[in-house]
Amino acid sequence: MPPQLLMVGLGNLPHPNIRHSIGHVIIDVLAARFGIHRSINRSVGGFKGCSDVLSFSDDIVSLTLFKPKLLMNIAGPSVASALHNTVKLPASMVIIHNSLDHKVKVLSVKLEGSANGHNGVQSVIDALGANADFYCFHIGIGRDHAVDPANYVLPDMPLDRLLHWSGIGLDRVCHELGRIASRNRTI
Repeated sequence: MPPQLLMVGLGNLPHPNIRHSIGHVIIDVLAARFGIHRSINRSVGGFKGCSDVLSFSDDIVSLTLFKPKLLMNIAGPSVASALHNTVKLPASMVIIHNSLDHKVKVLSVKLEGSANGHNGVQSVIDALGANADFYCFHIGIGRDHAVDPANYVLPDMPLDRLLHWSGIGLDRVCHELGRIASRNRTI
């Protein structure tokens, strides 16, 4: 049986073209790259799709992509439901979210149980419990210190500026997924 991964993109579904929704954007790009059709799944409260993909490290991986319908900061219960209905183990889940603390286009990967001030990640931790360590892909969106963070992450942006992950950045995301899948093969 191939290793299973659940990738969750945090964002705000009603506002797809904002920095705050970069997690949703990456899930959409990965779905297009791997041909994964997603549909609304009411039992988990979001858009979910799964497929075995020839991946990252030339292995087959059962990849589930999930975008919660709930706003990012209250998405935890939907994410917990998706986890329990798919891969079961938190270490087989990757949360993709925006990070003001990283430069634009920087990807930081951590296995952690700390939200580091991110309300969406905190919502997931609250829903799963403090001891549930899962992977976080912090996607750098930069920060303009002269502007209130909400005024920086919430305005609409041209989609092409959000899709800067379609090249090398997306390849790095896929490479890191391959490393996680290889680790999970031994679990």
